[in-house]
Amino acid sequence: MKDVIRNPILPGFNPDPSICRVDEDYYIATSTFEWYPGVQIHHSRDLANWRLVTRPLTRAAQLDMRGNPDSCGIWAPCLSYADGQFWLIYTDMKRYEGNFKDGHNYLVTAPTIEGPWSDPVYLNSSGFDPSLFHDDDGRKWLVNLQWDYRQREGGDRFGGILLQEYDTERRRLVGPIQNIFAGTEMKLTEGPHLYRRDGWYHLLVAEGGTGYGHAVTMARSRHLTGPYAVHPDNPVLTTRQDPDNPLQRAGHADLVETPEGETYLVHLCGRPLPGTRLSPLGRETAIQRAVWDNDGWLRLADGGKTPTLEVSMPGTDQRAPDTEETHEFASETLPANFQWLRTPEPERLFSLSERPGFLRLYGRESVGSWFEQALVARRQDNWYCSAETVLEFEPDDLQQFAGLIAYYNRFKFHYLAVTRGDGGDKVLSVMSCHDEWPSGRLDIADTQGAVLEPGTPVQLGVDIRERELQFRYAQGDGEWQPIGPVLDAGLLSDEGSGRAHGYFTGNFLGMAAHDISGRGTPADFARFRYRRELR
Repeated sequence: MKDVIRNPILPGFNPDPSICRVDEDYYIATSTFEWYPGVQIHHSRDLANWRLVTRPLTRAAQLDMRGNPDSCGIWAPCLSYADGQFWLIYTDMKRYEGNFKDGHNYLVTAPTIEGPWSDPVYLNSSGFDPSLFHDDDGRKWLVNLQWDYRQREGGDRFGGILLQEYDTERRRLVGPIQNIFAGTEMKLTEGPHLYRRDGWYHLLVAEGGTGYGHAVTMARSRHLTGPYAVHPDNPVLTTRQDPDNPLQRAGHADLVETPEGETYLVHLCGRPLPGTRLSPLGRETAIQRAVWDNDGWLRLADGGKTPTLEVSMPGTDQRAPDTEETHEFASETLPANFQWLRTPEPERLFSLSERPGFLRLYGRESVGSWFEQALVARRQDNWYCSAETVLEFEPDDLQQFAGLIAYYNRFKFHYLAVTRGDGGDKVLSVMSCHDEWPSGRLDIADTQGAVLEPGTPVQLGVDIRERELQFRYAQGDGEWQPIGPVLDAGLLSDEGSGRAHGYFTGNFLGMAAHDISGRGTPADFARFRYRRELR
């Protein structure tokens, strides 16, 4: 698409964008929560076409999320460049349900975006969404929200934005901790970023929660420590009063300036399925053009406060994504689009060398385990998509199962699995968990005796059309045939929850092997094909 950027620029689960520019290169870091390796970083030269270049948190010294609950792990990274190196700040959230949160904030650095990335420096645990501000005088300051575990009448637990200096020589925070901004009446003040422009310190925050009341707020002060005056037209960006906008949940933003001096705002958004408030693609990243008005305040270039699907950018040629990608597992490294869950020891989950040309998964703990689960998957990034794989697997009993999975978290998944039936036959089973939190009721569909031939590969497929999900299979080179009922793909979303509040990730499609007997039975996958239907 020429002269226009179409949103979102990072489709599928890519929330909490932090953007920086180095000369002609732009980089966006996004949250990965419980998926390993931690933090996604995409690169672009034109703000329209983006490519995943690295996930920097790759080893136990940097990140170990075994035991982290669903939607914990990496929250809201901040990526910046100063003094000839990249600086990456991130939270490893260990608990977030209830009054208390246990989130630990760290800093890693690297000379190039590809690394090598350093071991982490521990910063603090006072709250999440940390951000590093590099002031003009060379001093560096950390800002993050303060978590207040008390439930006060008329208030919330977001206790304002804290500021403290970071000493690069001593590699730790130093000096007084100051609360520089309490937020506005929208409450839930988080996601802080500081900028300096024309003698002002500008503070950008997210407010209103990461759901449908989300928003971007700005305030400014002549002094770093405040007081900060709120933007006269606050909020700067939101869809909280625009329920028909295709980009809902707009908030959690960051700013970047082009070499020509133009300003762009990247922000979180969600695209609910038509007629619903269900977003299986999770929270995504979009971009908007902004201007600094004569009064020194930032506003959207098109006027108003709401994001647009298309952003004018003369000279841009935004490429459409490929309609199909196929992975034959011919390399000894996992294809870039795939991740696994929580553990820094992937060799216990899978191997690409044990049987060349196959991804071998070793059956580990049950579906939804927070510790060691052999599940390798990629993001769903389109409402209309399909996935296929070829599986060779010989289970001994019903406690061993492997196959193709659509996975949101431990209480929200649909799973087409090969296992053993009561009569000893190798069979197909369709399992669904419908998030009846906290019980997590598991449904086993009637597959009408789908018996498989021993020693024969089976093809497994899934088709998603907005809210409908249908599994299919084929034995050997036989014809595809549907199996099980049409399932609810809307369940696999942030909002498809039985809890009082939602989750934070998005649906994944991938391969899984589970052996709750503890014998580690392997399953071999010959290929994985993902198709998206562009509309």
